[in-house]
Amino acid sequence: MGLLDGILSNVLGGALGGAGGALNRRSDSPLGSVLDRLGGGSGVAKMAFLALAFQLLQRNGGISGVLDKLRNSGLGQHADSWVGTGRNLPVAPDQLQQVFGSDVLDQLASHFGISPQEASGTLAQVLPELVNEMTPEGEVPVGADDAISDALSQLAPRTRS
Repeated sequence: MGLLDGILSNVLGGALGGAGGALNRRSDSPLGSVLDRLGGGSGVAKMAFLALAFQLLQRNGGISGVLDKLRNSGLGQHADSWVGTGRNLPVAPDQLQQVFGSDVLDQLASHFGISPQEASGTLAQVLPELVNEMTPEGEVPVGADDAISDALSQLAPRTRS
């Protein structure tokens, strides 16, 4: 749970503290760097991008379920790299559409008020880093599904209008 708290406090700290929040100062955080590129410094955008990724994880059986879907779709090397300690292999937005289905990505996009292309593009950048951050020991930790639910409950009030 400490890792999740760190991820969320960085993002929430950035949202509450303005553009100079903790996430923007953490140059050592790959997830922070990805969110900075996507969100243009907006804490609200960063929270929405994280919520989008956490929603995808929750709707697909958690980290283990997503990894299984990737492996069953021929992206096992990608899945393993995200959990492993080395470099994360990139995934293309169209590969995520094939893995999860356009209907799932369309539903998520609609929920967040963005286009399906923006949702899959965002997920292609955020998901590898989020899975990497949530598997620091090179394996899916016990309680990962609870951590995802907790993250969504912490992000939900802040991502709704």
